Amino acid sequence: MAGSRKKPVSLSERELQVLELVAAGLTNQNVAEKLEISKRTVDNHVSNILTKTATGNRVELVRWAMKWGKVCIDDVNCCSIQPQSATEEVVT
Repeated sequence: MAGSRKKPVSLSERELQVLELVAAGLTNQNVAEKLEISKRTVDNHVSNILTKTATGNRVELVRWAMKWGKVCIDDVNCCSIQPQSATEEVVT
């Protein structure tokens, strides 16, 4: 893609937790209950993650997460999510 540039993507430990639960198919309400935080906080985390990863929806986000090894779904692409290695390149 002409004119594309790479930007580092850094997700916080909490954002990685939210991402993992979103990838598992949980709704924002279910994520909130699981993490014992408000749904509004989850909404904000998801919005921030979508922005940081330059993805437009949850499906694109999960595809991004699998591409960069951030999530493990049904023993496919299994990895250990580590906050230290949360910085990856994204093409925008």
